[in-house]
Amino acid sequence: MDVATGQIFGSVGQTRTEEDFATFLDSLLSTASPGTTWCIIADNLNTHKSESVVEVVAKHCEITDDLGEKGKSGVLKSLKTREEFLRDKSHRITFHFTPKHASWLNQIEIWFSILVRKLLKRASFKSTQDLKNRLERFIEHFNKTLAKPFRWTWQGKPLAA
Repeated sequence: MDVATGQIFGSVGQTRTEEDFATFLDSLLSTASPGTTWCIIADNLNTHKSESVVEVVAKHCEITDDLGEKGKSGVLKSLKTREEFLRDKSHRITFHFTPKHASWLNQIEIWFSILVRKLLKRASFKSTQDLKNRLERFIEHFNKTLAKPFRWTWQGKPLAA
């Protein structure tokens, strides 16, 4: 979700592997000019901190340094070193990870609620391909007709006195 426009960029597939996310990320980053600054917010799923994701970010940031070897050295050594690389604010593509055991950001939760209410609730699908096609059409329809930034209304006050 582009929080500035409300546009949704989605990928519907059979799996959600490291390669799936890296391919999606590469495609997403390719939609903008090479100098665009990105702040990517993701949850703590291991695939979001994978070797493939680090390689995609390095490619788009034009980082040609040796990234090391997964499990042995350099940036790729461990989940921790890969996360540090992805969080590096000196890169034009910076990841921000939601706290562990925390809910996704409210904005994307609101969008998933819209998806459920407008497409999935009480729906039936002939096949997984039918579901995929309808999800992709919904995203396209949403982006053309409904997408807008969500307005934050919370004032930061406690819920109880």
